[in-house]
Amino acid sequence: MRHALRSRRIGSVLVLSLVAALAMPGQATAEPADALPFRNPELSLDARLDDLVGRLTLDEKLALLHQAQAAVPRLDIGFFKTGTEALHGVAWSNNLNDNWNQVLAEGTVFPQALGLASTWDPELVRRVGSATGDELRGYHSVDPTVWGLQVWAPVVNLLRDPRWGRNEEGYSEDPTLTGKISTAYGRGLSGDDPDHLKTAPVLKHYYAYNNEVNRSLTSSNLPPRVKHEYDEAAFRPAIAADAVTGVMASYNKVNGRPTHVDPDLAEVVRSWTDRELFNVSDAWAPHALTEAQHYFDDPTEAQAYAAMLKAGLDSFTVDNSDSRRMVDTLKLALDRGLLTVADVDRSVRRALSIRFRLGEFDPDGGPYADITADVIDSPAHRALNRQAADAAAVLLRNSGNTLPLDPARTGKVAVVGPLHDTLFSDWYGGKLPYQVTPLDGIRNRLGSAGTVTGVEGLDRVALRDVASGRYLSATGTGAGDSVVASAGTPTPAGQWDVNDWMGDYSTLRNAANGRYLTGNFGPFNTSAQAPNGWYVQQQFRLERQDDGTYLIQYVGYETAESWWWIPEHYVTVAPDGTVGTGAKADAARFAREVVNSGAGSAVAAAADADVAVVVVGSNPFVYGREIHDRTSTALGESQQKLIEAVTRANRNTVVVLESSYPTTMRSQPRSLLWTTHAGSETGQAVADVLFGDHNPAGRLTQTWYRSDDDLPPDALNYDIIDTDQTYLYYRGTPLFAFGHGLSYTTFRYGRPRLSSPAIGAGDTVTVSVDVTNTGRRTGAEVVQLYTHQRTSRDKVPVKQLRAFEKVSLAPGATKTVRLTLRAADLAHWDVTRSRSVVETSDYDLLVGASSADIRERATLRVRGETIPPRDLSRPTRAENFDGYAGIQLVDESKERGTAVGAVRAGNWIRFDDVKLGKGTGTFTASAARADAGDATIEVRLDSPTGRLLGRATVANTGDVYRYATSTAGLTGVGGVRDVYLVFGGDLRLATFSIG
Repeated sequence: MRHALRSRRIGSVLVLSLVAALAMPGQATAEPADALPFRNPELSLDARLDDLVGRLTLDEKLALLHQAQAAVPRLDIGFFKTGTEALHGVAWSNNLNDNWNQVLAEGTVFPQALGLASTWDPELVRRVGSATGDELRGYHSVDPTVWGLQVWAPVVNLLRDPRWGRNEEGYSEDPTLTGKISTAYGRGLSGDDPDHLKTAPVLKHYYAYNNEVNRSLTSSNLPPRVKHEYDEAAFRPAIAADAVTGVMASYNKVNGRPTHVDPDLAEVVRSWTDRELFNVSDAWAPHALTEAQHYFDDPTEAQAYAAMLKAGLDSFTVDNSDSRRMVDTLKLALDRGLLTVADVDRSVRRALSIRFRLGEFDPDGGPYADITADVIDSPAHRALNRQAADAAAVLLRNSGNTLPLDPARTGKVAVVGPLHDTLFSDWYGGKLPYQVTPLDGIRNRLGSAGTVTGVEGLDRVALRDVASGRYLSATGTGAGDSVVASAGTPTPAGQWDVNDWMGDYSTLRNAANGRYLTGNFGPFNTSAQAPNGWYVQQQFRLERQDDGTYLIQYVGYETAESWWWIPEHYVTVAPDGTVGTGAKADAARFAREVVNSGAGSAVAAAADADVAVVVVGSNPFVYGREIHDRTSTALGESQQKLIEAVTRANRNTVVVLESSYPTTMRSQPRSLLWTTHAGSETGQAVADVLFGDHNPAGRLTQTWYRSDDDLPPDALNYDIIDTDQTYLYYRGTPLFAFGHGLSYTTFRYGRPRLSSPAIGAGDTVTVSVDVTNTGRRTGAEVVQLYTHQRTSRDKVPVKQLRAFEKVSLAPGATKTVRLTLRAADLAHWDVTRSRSVVETSDYDLLVGASSADIRERATLRVRGETIPPRDLSRPTRAENFDGYAGIQLVDESKERGTAVGAVRAGNWIRFDDVKLGKGTGTFTASAARADAGDATIEVRLDSPTGRLLGRATVANTGDVYRYATSTAGLTGVGGVRDVYLVFGGDLRLATFSIG
């Protein structure tokens, strides 16, 4: 029998029976709990919610708004925990009975999210999501207290800047691709039952979140076009498709307002679906509103908590498993009139709606209740994992067709590099139940037919303090076994394997005990088995000095703000050999004595091999991760030197790069295969591609720039239109373009055929193109459709992905690929009228293998509308400018609205194509100024220094949120001109008019 959870009308007899059965809140019921109406799956979801909410006391309701929803024993309602991490497989959860400590899953770890998107295969990603949902159900069947079914995944924050520390968690810099992949993964997690959920996925993190530096304090400057066309566009598809059940708010502010109190959570996000959404806070973020952001100065937090609930969040991720503080705070908000019981009930219904859809209150537990732990790391999931890892690999370069390797001619292979025989998971990945490294994969592939040699290729060095002649040495593997500077010839305890990972961050592994140098600003020890943990303390920078010596700077993550007064955290050595931390001026100078050359060992192995495979890349815990961004995308120096040395020694060198983000190198290898950290099957996938058992078909989801110089200097600038970021607006020549990826075969594209050469704004066109495999191998091609709008009032993308399809073709085979394009997809945000608009224009339809490899094109005429000249005679929101310099977007009030804030005199905003009346006029502004004295707003024509029409004075209003009207007479207005508002002093401008 179908579980009828969708809202629907129920018969009048049932309604009367339900009303008669309702108990007053808190009233004991004479019937057993399993006979109560809310447990009847034949009733509508609304009716069941009405019944259950009506039975709860206020305290019980409030407790349901916490991440650890307390049990209600009198109604036989169990504990419910939100927030299992399952970004690319089940990762971890929190143990209620163990001080809320992290419990790591040991199931199927699929390729990182970035790798899943690199498949460009939504159906494969859906299957991965479904397998992840099955495994979480399996864990839940063992321990439902730890393994909650509400999933914090997928992450859809757009990857506009590869320096973001969490780059591997997202999918793409493009909203269309992100929408397709997130919808697929969400559908897999949700299951295919129309009424019930396998798990309840939540999109992270709403919104404009792409930096870790001061993430709770920074504000993303988001002009309306960027907000609507870019950031919102990544979240809308999965929600509109009912593939997810809500969003998590992000840590940052947007236009001056913390996202946790952004009214868009209720008014925009919920408008995208008819389903009830359950929106959640990020961890600790509710406290941040008062304690870090100081957005509310009420020390009780009642004001902040009330604002969150009213803005559209329904769950507080605070205070571990103890909801009492939150309950007391919300009760205080109720007492003070900041909230109503109706506000509480609304969010309680949303929280419970997810639990109903998960089958919790159905007698049989719903259609997914019979999934058990035997699905975890099952053979079927291992096979799917290998398929996903294969599909995620991207062949970036293959000069001279070195690849694929011929096993019959590859008798000796040297597999070298720091990642040749190791695999990594990441913070949002589970524990690998087994590992097939690249060395393993290549050995498995060649078997007894070949000889495979593995070399790590790291320099082993001794670090001698030149002042004392002592060597930095380990004393044991305990946290209390501090390293010292020891006299005499260095033993293995005084030798270190140095790996320059990415940028200029290195790790030091002790040769005697295999442990890593670690510590929180000193004293240091060698207790760490690997760089990991929330605070990664195994990171150092070796700074070469002019005299050839080195300073060692500790660059690990902080655990205590009390260390802020140590200015630079350099390793020091006292006369007695004690090792500590101090300022750069006090740093010890170390001679770097090479005990064994890593490049030398690798070259010796490579020179004697038929093929050399160099495996390099990142460690997901080093040089960028949650709470830490990167400043460079460069591969570490020692790894670059290793590639160069091995390539000189053996022309048949293939480089395998495993990294979580686009990576730059000083010199480019002839053959380059890239993959993310792709889980347990990484080595099998590497071998599959190298030897041609899998024809690579992965494609890049981000632009790979040639160097850091191609990135904007300010990583916090979110205005991709103004800064020409991402492939959408970048006008340079990238190292590797968005959508790029090579194959071992070739494809020919026929001329595109359009179902109609012209369409209206509400119409759809089908683009048909014949694709032929012209090579000798079966292969898959990702056929990509981009558009470019030839004429527009506004700056438009260079090109923009609109549709794609991955097709597999045998040699000589042809397939007609049909890609659908709606005219509505071509719309952009019209700032003159605050709505979406499809402009009349000719649009280039560009079909090809990447954004830079366009094979064929056609022209589509779209009959839309022409944006008329601006009419500023009506109140105009200042944020709807066409251009700006120096200003910031700020919160108009704490509840809603965006204003323009000028930070210094001379900043300006521009409004293009303004139709001005003749003769005289009046400029009227709604502005606020908190500083003493007056500020001004000048109205000028055609440039910031152009003809002055008038000047309005903005007097002190006493508060940035208190607005007053300022006016100025204007002379000589007329015609269609560009209007500049030039600010003289700090103020906030909400609206204005010229009439």
